[in-house]
Amino acid sequence: MSGPGVGFEYPAKEVSWTKRDALLFANSIGCTASELHFLYELDPNFSVFPSYPVILAFKGTDQDVIDFYAAQNAVPIPGVPVFDPTRVVDGQRLLQSFKPLPPSSAGKRFELRTKVLGVFDKGRAGTVVDTQSDLVDAGSGDLYTRVVSSSFFVGQGNWGGPKGPATPGFPAPKDRKPDAVFEHQTTPETSLLYRLNGDYNPLHAHPAPGAKMGFGGVIIHGLYSWNWACHGLLQNLGGSDPANIKEYQARFASPVRPGDKLVASAWRTGQFQGEWEEVRFEVKVEGGKVCLSNGRALMKCAAPAKGKL
Repeated sequence: MSGPGVGFEYPAKEVSWTKRDALLFANSIGCTASELHFLYELDPNFSVFPSYPVILAFKGTDQDVIDFYAAQNAVPIPGVPVFDPTRVVDGQRLLQSFKPLPPSSAGKRFELRTKVLGVFDKGRAGTVVDTQSDLVDAGSGDLYTRVVSSSFFVGQGNWGGPKGPATPGFPAPKDRKPDAVFEHQTTPETSLLYRLNGDYNPLHAHPAPGAKMGFGGVIIHGLYSWNWACHGLLQNLGGSDPANIKEYQARFASPVRPGDKLVASAWRTGQFQGEWEEVRFEVKVEGGKVCLSNGRALMKCAAPAKGKL
C-alpha cells in the first residue's frame, strides 16, 4: 500500500518492565486469586499476561508518571498534517504473539520498532493513523509480539488524504447462544488504577478533556476494556493458560464510562488455523451499546464448542 506517510519508521523506542509491572497489569485487568501464575511472582509458572505488550508503547522505560500529550507530540509523520494529540482515541488493536515475554526485561534490551501502515482522511469525523509495532530483543533480533493499531484523531480530517480501504469484518454470530458470557462492574476508580500501567492520557482521569471531545467527561481506556476481555476469554475458554492465545483483536466501537457494567459474549467457531481455533466475541455496556466489536481471537480452547458458524 502507498500513500502519505506510508512506510515511515519512527525511531526505535527502548521499553522495559519489571515483575511488579506485570503484577500491577494483571491486577488491573481482573486476574483472580485462582490465577496466581499472573499474580504471584514466586509461582513456579509465573507469567506476564500475554496482552501486556500493548502498554509498552505508552510506558517506554518510565517508572513514573509521564506527560502523555508531550510524548504523543514527539515525532510528526512526514507528508501529513500535524494532528492534535489531545483529541485522539483508539480505533482498533490487533495483537499477534510469537514468543512469551520473560518475567521482566532485566538483562536484555527490548525495543519497539514502529512504522506507519496508512493515514486515512475520514472527512469531518477525523483522521485514522494505522501503525505496526514490533517488540524485538535488540540483541538477538527475536520478535516477541506485533501490535497493529488504529488511532482516530477526532475532528481532524478534510486535508485531502486517501479515504482508506474497508477493514475486514468478524461479526458475532446471531443464530446461537454464546459459548461463554462474562461480565464486570466498573467503578469510578477503574481507569485510575489501569492508568498506573503507563497509559496516562488525561481523558481517562479528569473530566475536562472528555468534555472538550464531546464525551461529557471521563471515559475508561478503550484498552482497559480490550485487555479485560482478553483476560475473560483466556480464563473462560483457555484455562487461564497464557500459551493458549496466539492472536487477539477488537475494534473500539463506543465509549465506556466509569460505573458502566461490561458484558462480554464469546463464540467458538469450529474453524481452525492449524491448532488454533477462531473465537468471535463482542462486549456491550449492559443496557447500552456494543463497546468492543469485530472481536476475534485465535485460541486453544479448553471447553467443547456449542455449535459452529
